[in-house]
Amino acid sequence: MNGASRDALAAARESLTALTDNTSVDATQLADELAAVTGLLDREVRLRRVLADPSRSGESKAQLVGSVLGDQVGGPTVDLVSGMVRSRWSTSRDLVDAVEVLADSADLVAAERAGSLEETEDELFRFGRTVSSSPELRAALANPSASAEAKGQLLHTLLGGKARPATERLVTRLVSQPRGRSLEGGIESLSKLAAERRGRSVAIVTSAVPLSDQQKQRLGSVLASMYGRQMHLNLDVDPGVLGGITVRVGDEVINGSIADRLGEAERRMAG
Repeated sequence: MNGASRDALAAARESLTALTDNTSVDATQLADELAAVTGLLDREVRLRRVLADPSRSGESKAQLVGSVLGDQVGGPTVDLVSGMVRSRWSTSRDLVDAVEVLADSADLVAAERAGSLEETEDELFRFGRTVSSSPELRAALANPSASAEAKGQLLHTLLGGKARPATERLVTRLVSQPRGRSLEGGIESLSKLAAERRGRSVAIVTSAVPLSDQQKQRLGSVLASMYGRQMHLNLDVDPGVLGGITVRVGDEVINGSIADRLGEAERRMAG
């Protein structure tokens, strides 16, 4: 998102945080209801255009949200979406995307309350790697002719009882409502959202051999110093990696041997 939409999303996320700081708010129910609103706005093009129309007053759009959603979802969801439509959005599609981000974030709040946010983040990364290494699984989950129910059953077979509830919910929603995203791309976005919730950025580390605890600690410390923020390391092993290791942070890719890259990073820090 750019411009007005980026600012509007930031304000919406602050509103979600303020709302979910109240533990009486059911974060899982909130996630379900926001996901339902995402689906509604996806289907009803005219409605989302009206709600994102900058020529209409924010109050009139908030009243429309209340009349459309009031009998369908709880008060917290109505309040959140009403606040969102009072903001200015660059496109109506950005508004829908933002509601979806809040739905995913609410599920991560539920994971945080359960003390399983870190595990959820790791499980999302691992599942993404499983999908990438299995063309058959990817094809089954991305098959447009398969029903959402059938895909959900497949995911429950794979994740039920093995992954945290938030992980299964997030992946199931992604698969049932991809909204034009690839499966791998969607899972990566969810992993980043979980990392942001924990106040960290994600570094995807692929090495030819497993890293020792000392190497992981050192790499995490150096990356945190380089980027000025804490880094969560998502670790993967690929014997075919040239130079021994690849580190990807956002769009930046660092290649080379562990010793060489750490040495260069430390020299940069010293300079």
